[in-house]
Order: sequence, then structure tokens, then C-alpha cells
Amino acid sequence: MTDSEKLDLLLADMQNMKSDMQNMKSDMQNVKNDLQEVKQKVTNIDITLENEIRVNIRRVAEGHLDLSRNLHEAMRIDNEKEMLSIRVNILESELRRIKERLDHIA
Repeated sequence: MTDSEKLDLLLADMQNMKSDMQNMKSDMQNVKNDLQEVKQKVTNIDITLENEIRVNIRRVAEGHLDLSRNLHEAMRIDNEKEMLSIRVNILESELRRIKERLDHIA
């Protein structure tokens, strides 16, 4: 192989390497663009989490606490009703016994 042929091969290899480097540059630019898009999407997700989802979760939690308080109040009232019902039953029983005594006396 002559020196000229060797130089031609070397030049061809250099051209291939140059082409490969151009392809790599193009690929890297695509990766950079994709990464920028991903960063933007992550930023949007963070903003949504902070401004919307956290606030809405807090609202739901506060509503749950209100419902829980209302339930406890309703249960307390039901407990009071139940105690009053028991007291009324006791008083009715005592009144019946008193009436029976009075009927036996009279």
C-alpha cells in the first residue's frame, strides 16, 4: 500500500469520525432539549403540588375534622337522649308502682 493510499484511508476514517461526532452533537442537543422539557414538567408538577394539591388536601382534612366534630356532637346528643329515655322508663316504672300501691290502698 502506498503512502497516498494510506493517507486516503486515514482521511476516510477521519471523515467517518467527523460524521460520527456530528451525529453525537446532534444527539446531545436532542438530549439537552428533552432534559429542558423534563425540567419544565417537574417544575410544573412542583407548582401544582404546592399550590393546588396541598391546599386541597388541607381543605379535605379540615372538612373531615368538622365532620368528626359534628359526629361527636351528634353522638353526645344521642347519648343524652338515651340517658333521658332510660330515666323516663325508670320514672314510668316508679309511677306504675306508685299507682298500684294507691289502687291497693284505696
